[in-house]
Amino acid sequence: MTTSPLPPGEAKNPNRVTASPWAAFAVCSGAIFLTTLDLSIVNVAFPDILTDFGVSRADASWIVTIYNIFYASLLVVAGKTADSIGRRRMFRIGVTLFGIGSLGAALAPSLATLVVARALQGIGGAVLTPATLGLLIASFPPERRTQVVAMWGGVGALGVASGPSLGALVIALTNWRGAFWINVPLCIALLVLNGRYLKESAPERHKQRPDYAGAVLITIALALLALGISQSEVWGWTDVRTVGSIVASVVVTVAFVRRQAVHPEPILDLALLSTRSFSVANFSGLAFFAGFAALGLNNVLFLRQVWGYDVLTAGLLSATAPLTVALCAPFSGRLAQRHGFRPFVVVGPLIVAAFIVLFAQVFDAQREPALFLVLGILLAVGIGAFIPVNTAAAVAELPQTRLSVGGAVNNTFRQIGSVLGIAALVAVLGDPVGQQQLVEAHHHGWYLIAATMVLASVIGARQITTTNSPKR
Repeated sequence: MTTSPLPPGEAKNPNRVTASPWAAFAVCSGAIFLTTLDLSIVNVAFPDILTDFGVSRADASWIVTIYNIFYASLLVVAGKTADSIGRRRMFRIGVTLFGIGSLGAALAPSLATLVVARALQGIGGAVLTPATLGLLIASFPPERRTQVVAMWGGVGALGVASGPSLGALVIALTNWRGAFWINVPLCIALLVLNGRYLKESAPERHKQRPDYAGAVLITIALALLALGISQSEVWGWTDVRTVGSIVASVVVTVAFVRRQAVHPEPILDLALLSTRSFSVANFSGLAFFAGFAALGLNNVLFLRQVWGYDVLTAGLLSATAPLTVALCAPFSGRLAQRHGFRPFVVVGPLIVAAFIVLFAQVFDAQREPALFLVLGILLAVGIGAFIPVNTAAAVAELPQTRLSVGGAVNNTFRQIGSVLGIAALVAVLGDPVGQQQLVEAHHHGWYLIAATMVLASVIGARQITTTNSPKR
């Protein structure tokens, strides 16, 4: 085990243990896996939750959407707060909140309680994520950071992709509440390990507090937009509630952007968007993750509601895709260092789009599990090519002092995309009656996903070709 100098303020702590950078990577990766896992782990439990609480699909979608909304809106504020009070401290706070939210979700007696608990999980994930990236980046030399950030992004992708299969196993052995119970011991383990393998960052002095009011504005804007889109099938697109929600979201978003232009510690530093690799990665990621989030939910619902598989079978049919993502992610990060970002962020989404269109062409009410597995593996190659490379591209040209906030903004765009993707999918699926309508609804969902992937590829074509190391 190698040691490194203690950060300011910790020299007198005799219990302080430092470890190799890879030990820090393991802890930080474990944390990001946990937070991204909960972005999708409830997908496979959707039918059971609908039955238990007797609610509509649009209402139940909030157990996914609310997590993404709070995760997205608080990431940057949490990152700036971590810079001010210490990243390891924020790591502990985030893990604690996430654990409490998981416990609340596991015990929830109603949908409303479950949604509140999921919101607390989202807050914990938002507090935790930028702290892990900041701690991780500080543990490695500049020449290793592109690869390490790509690997960290790959672990996050693995967490999202593993949700349905891991959730299915847990739910089959217990019930849907087990998907939340498993987080509690994992959070306890992270709290124990962080004190041993993570070193505290030196607090940075800021003249102004982070833009907490801006965080409230973007939270409201996302919630209103998700409400309007997801309920459009129920209310109708011309209903005053649908139109009013979307218009109100636009108004609040405009107020948010104006505030960012003048606030000394904004959530979204508009100047960062002038960096080409950063802006392209964020907008491409927004489109990609809209489709990625919708894909996970659409596939699981198709397996369970159209093909009628039980929760475990549906999870097993989804298990090979995350394994493929895990295998591809490290290689795509390394290859991107040689060949540049652009080929991966262009071709990756196109691979996904092509196989998603094939899904819609060949799958109907007749079960074809073997073909589903094969196409899922091939599709996952595109996911593994895009996500880690796009994550690395987002911070490639940023100066050293902006890496943490840049990573947080990148994650914010991802989660905004997820909010929009889930809301759009719920609207597209609607409330079909009968087997044929259900099949057609899922076909429409796949075409929606393919369209978002093509958009991600078109935006990604503007990405830089080189993989510059972050500036000091």
